[in-house]
Amino acid sequence: MSISRRRDEDSFGKFGQEVGFFIPQLLKVKEREKCYLLLARLDFLCYNRLMTMVLVLDFGSQYTQLIARRVRELGVFSQIVPYHTPLEEIKKLNPRAIILSGGPQSVYDDNAPFPDERVFSLGIPILGICYGLQVMASLLGGQVRPSAKREYGFAQLLIKNGQGLLREMSSGTQVWMSHGDSVAKVPPGFIVSAYTQNCPIAVVEDRQRKFFGVQFHPEVVHTHQGRQLLANFLFKWAGLKADWSMKSFIEQKIGEIKNQVGQEKVICGLSGGIDSLVTALLIHQAIGARLVCVLVDNGLLRKGQYEELLRRFRRKFSFNLIGRREEERFLKRLKGVLSPEKKRKIIGEEFIRVFEDEAQRQGGIRFLAQGTIYPDVIESVPVKGPSASIKSHHNVGGLPQEHGFELVEPLRELFKDEVREVARQLGVPRDIINQHPFPGPGLAVRVVGEVTRERLSLLREVDAILLEEIKRSRLYPRLWQAFAVLLPVKAVGVMGDQRTYQSVVALRLVTSVDGMTADWYPASPRLLNRLATRIINEIKGVNRVVYDITSKPPGTIEWE
Repeated sequence: MSISRRRDEDSFGKFGQEVGFFIPQLLKVKEREKCYLLLARLDFLCYNRLMTMVLVLDFGSQYTQLIARRVRELGVFSQIVPYHTPLEEIKKLNPRAIILSGGPQSVYDDNAPFPDERVFSLGIPILGICYGLQVMASLLGGQVRPSAKREYGFAQLLIKNGQGLLREMSSGTQVWMSHGDSVAKVPPGFIVSAYTQNCPIAVVEDRQRKFFGVQFHPEVVHTHQGRQLLANFLFKWAGLKADWSMKSFIEQKIGEIKNQVGQEKVICGLSGGIDSLVTALLIHQAIGARLVCVLVDNGLLRKGQYEELLRRFRRKFSFNLIGRREEERFLKRLKGVLSPEKKRKIIGEEFIRVFEDEAQRQGGIRFLAQGTIYPDVIESVPVKGPSASIKSHHNVGGLPQEHGFELVEPLRELFKDEVREVARQLGVPRDIINQHPFPGPGLAVRVVGEVTRERLSLLREVDAILLEEIKRSRLYPRLWQAFAVLLPVKAVGVMGDQRTYQSVVALRLVTSVDGMTADWYPASPRLLNRLATRIINEIKGVNRVVYDITSKPPGTIEWE
């Protein structure tokens, strides 16, 4: 019997035991609600056992999230876990294949990250990418050394053997390299199937054990046939099926929510953005009237945004929605605060306190739902691996350590465009789906420096003019975000033959796919001139307008 067949039979046996646990309980239950709960848990168990899944072990690469993304785009569910995840936890996740990500370190460093080497004894296909290839080579008997010539950027992949991982790929195809170390000696059982001018061992294969390694990054768009390589690994060598979609994601998450929440209530903070809205809609499908949504006017919203959101949500959606005006408490806490990180943490904490208060009013609610998405997680805290923290999002790193809720975060593993696809599946109107992201901390992270009522009022007027002109120019759908930033500086100007000394605002227009990277938009001089003229003429207190032409990276999209 093959290792993979024996593994499947063992897994199915355990699955049968788990399902068997529910059957006697179902026969005893008479109350309809309890019966539904047990069936939901059984459905969730069945779905997760039968669903194909690829596990990505994160060694700290800036591209790790792209690996999971590319796998999902090919129709296979993927999940990212830290490289040091215990083997027993990996077994519980029941992956059908494993991908080892890249990373910034060298395998011969004293504190080099290595997985449990027993992952190579699980009997499932494994693909190592860049540092992941070097980990594989080191643990299986090969050698890794510093490269004679480092390789960063474009390279041509020259194929020696195209019958395995590189099937249907062209010799000379462009790949993206980013490494200072290389495999100097392949482990026993491996062959070298491709090289580049500066890297003699660019692709290695052990087709018997279904172990593969590539020195380049197939997950980035700069590798022209990277999608084909990943498809070869997933479908030809791992034998997987493209059985994951946003429809299946929705079914899975509804089951997870039912399983987590049981018969209790959930409070969900709505910000007006698509993330929190989709979170609310998923939970509403799972638990119905036991969801309580709260829209908080924290004094940091756009002009007229609070009233418009209340009206729109109550007209279009059937969930229970409560409005809370809490401007005074937020602005009081933010008085005199200059640090962006401190602002985010204060706002995150104050949101929690409002939700705690509302939960008590509702008779006690244990669960808090948030629209946390994957870029929030990546930029806030290195929860998936040794990645660097960039900034605290108010609903991730900005949460106070002490709060009385258990979190429900169904979108935590999704990118923004994936969230929008879920919204389409749920029937959300197109204008809501395509709206620009708005930060949870609101205008507080666009008022650089101290947040005051006066500075917020000024920025709201600037922001309203910007959005009006962007929409009038039919540019809004082509942009990821368009917003204004109030700077903590003043500039000398001349108005009506008089000297002025007033505020400076920066305008930022960016394009992006998922918010992980972004490019500044080359706005026309005519549009910029119209914006600057209107802002300076119509808003008292501003005499200078500048345009931000920084991409991400090196900058972030928001200024704070």
